[in-house]
Amino acid sequence: MTVVNDASDAPAPAPARVLPPLSIGPITVDTPVILAPMAGITNAAFRRLCREHGGGLYVAEMVTSRALVERTRESMRIIHHDPDEKPRSVQVYGVDPSTIGAAVKMLVQEDRADHIDMNFGCPVPKVTKKGGGAVLPWKRDLFRDIVRAAVREADPYGIPVTVKMRKGIDDDHLTYLDAGRMAEAEGVAAVALHARTAADYYSGEADWEAIARLKEAVTSVPVLGNGDIWAAEDALRMVERTGCDGVVVGRGCQGRPWLFADLQAAFEGRPERVQPGLRVVADTIYRHGELMVTFFDDDEQKAMREIRKHVAWYFKGYPVGGDVRRSLGLVESLSQLRGLLDGLDLDLPYPGVGAEGARGRQGTPKRPSCPDGWLDTQDITPDLELKLREAELSVSGG
Repeated sequence: MTVVNDASDAPAPAPARVLPPLSIGPITVDTPVILAPMAGITNAAFRRLCREHGGGLYVAEMVTSRALVERTRESMRIIHHDPDEKPRSVQVYGVDPSTIGAAVKMLVQEDRADHIDMNFGCPVPKVTKKGGGAVLPWKRDLFRDIVRAAVREADPYGIPVTVKMRKGIDDDHLTYLDAGRMAEAEGVAAVALHARTAADYYSGEADWEAIARLKEAVTSVPVLGNGDIWAAEDALRMVERTGCDGVVVGRGCQGRPWLFADLQAAFEGRPERVQPGLRVVADTIYRHGELMVTFFDDDEQKAMREIRKHVAWYFKGYPVGGDVRRSLGLVESLSQLRGLLDGLDLDLPYPGVGAEGARGRQGTPKRPSCPDGWLDTQDITPDLELKLREAELSVSGG
């Protein structure tokens, strides 16, 4: 990506780096930016596209521990990394410590990951209704045992384990401070907070003050902030307001893989920002399509079905007509994709703020789905422990 806008009238010496490189155990990330796992988005194709635009740590889609242990075809696809992708980062989800331990053991013994992230942040009902994701830290002993199992298996191989979580289930059941301290005590290399509750889902504004409180509570490992980073300036504001050691970017990069170039420039104190005209956007979409075809073993139709959902994000704010958008939403081959893109007015410039801001899932607050009796106690009863094991066994696929 070479299209940039330099806010200054003349080149100036780059100031000192705003944030130093991020250290996660033995891993040093050149820019303190992490790509958050997003189901159906952060596959190897999209991660490569993002790496081509800027630095950071790029985490694969969440994979269930049971699916990894069973070596399902989709779970093995999820943890696939390109030969030149370093560090290789995998996010694991599960509700049973023994299964988590077995999954992590498989990853590290077979040299399939350089970094493992534990998911305690997913608010999706199919995850939370089994006691997983954002509702799991409410059960303190279960949370501790899962983190302990992951660290125990990864540590002998020098593989750092990190935790990503939310504030809690809702405003009456906050868990992030206790969970952060427990994770730190169990030996994780960093903790990341999406500053919303499960009940918030993706609505409203992220509570960055919670990130600041977590930073005060967790003192020996990096604390990373997540939520409402739509532009490089948002990341700078988050760091200034919270004191966090780095940022985690999710929805903000959908249709904007060049956001990582902006973030890298911002954290190095440089003023330039990527502001692509439509030609560059079209070329990026096509490049994304090529990478998707490779990822899906030359199955163009499957790759194009996946690329369709990215189209609206790429064209956010650009004056691209509804007929073209609808046609792109039905594209079935790379040649058809190229033809439709070439038919656009490719000389159109960057449209300004219309191309920026919120994108992806938002919605409204919703009552989290939890197992029956989940909120009655923070302890694990024998009956609930059995249900959690059954929930782990019922998972098929990544």
